[in-house]
Amino acid sequence: MAARSASSDTPPLAKPGMTLVRMLVFLALAGFLAFVLYKQITPAFLANPGLNGLILGVLLIAVLLAFGQVTRLFREVRYVNAVAAGERPKDRPTLLAPLVPALEARRDGLTLSSTRAHLDTTAVRLDEGREILRYIAGILILLGLLGTFWGLIETLSAVGSVIGGMRGGGDAAVMFDELKSGLAVPLSGIGLAFSASLFGLASSLIVGFLDLQAGQAHARFHNELEDWLVSGAEQAPVGVARPAPEHDPAVARELQAAIERLTGVIAEGVGGRGATQAMTNLAEGIQGLVQHMRAEQQMIRDWVEAQAARERELKQVLDRIARGKGE
Repeated sequence: MAARSASSDTPPLAKPGMTLVRMLVFLALAGFLAFVLYKQITPAFLANPGLNGLILGVLLIAVLLAFGQVTRLFREVRYVNAVAAGERPKDRPTLLAPLVPALEARRDGLTLSSTRAHLDTTAVRLDEGREILRYIAGILILLGLLGTFWGLIETLSAVGSVIGGMRGGGDAAVMFDELKSGLAVPLSGIGLAFSASLFGLASSLIVGFLDLQAGQAHARFHNELEDWLVSGAEQAPVGVARPAPEHDPAVARELQAAIERLTGVIAEGVGGRGATQAMTNLAEGIQGLVQHMRAEQQMIRDWVEAQAARERELKQVLDRIARGKGE
């Protein structure tokens, strides 16, 4: 129990709570700035409430998705920390599902040869989860540009109508008044164009910052997981017994019997052939144990080479699949 407590005091993975705090602080500052500039923002929003409301709605969806990308790491971190503490949690992780065998093997002080490939798969999953945020950031800019072009088209059409409706040969003062009243519509179109660009670019800025924070949280999660699985694989977790190497029981019994016979001969003070025979039996037992250990080492080398060859084949298959998708 004491060993498990010591292990749980220093979990290998840190929770992304600080990332959520930074995201909330940034949103609070953005909201405070909008509150301060309320009088200037309201007329800009009312210039085209439909398009600007759509931009703000897309921004709200992006904010929820960004927080979801960070909060889903809490379950994965909690699972890994529980495994590192020597526990056997019942709840299976979603993101780290391919790494469950590697995590359990790491808890027992072992390392699987496929751990690196599963870590790369986890990194791809993390990156795919944030692709929607990048797409939304681009959509917000496009919505702003759409409002800009829309406003410019209305402005040019209104200016053309004003110029076409002016009567020539009249009083200059009357023509100036007609021009001034006719330019009211084009000016409203300019407001439509710049208000949409304002909301689109500001929303894209907010989404970009949230995506940056989510990316940093994912990178830290992946790096800490990699350090625990790969870099510290030689050191078993505290409180978890590392499996001892297995030896042939018959060879061990022979070696023990030879040692007992030699000890008996030395204790009785018998010399000559008895001591020589005991020494011979001991040497034979040690030689048999050494041969058995060499056979085990050869089996381990063969197994490692087979796993390395399998991992190379898997990497070649993944490279072919990636090239096929790229084409």
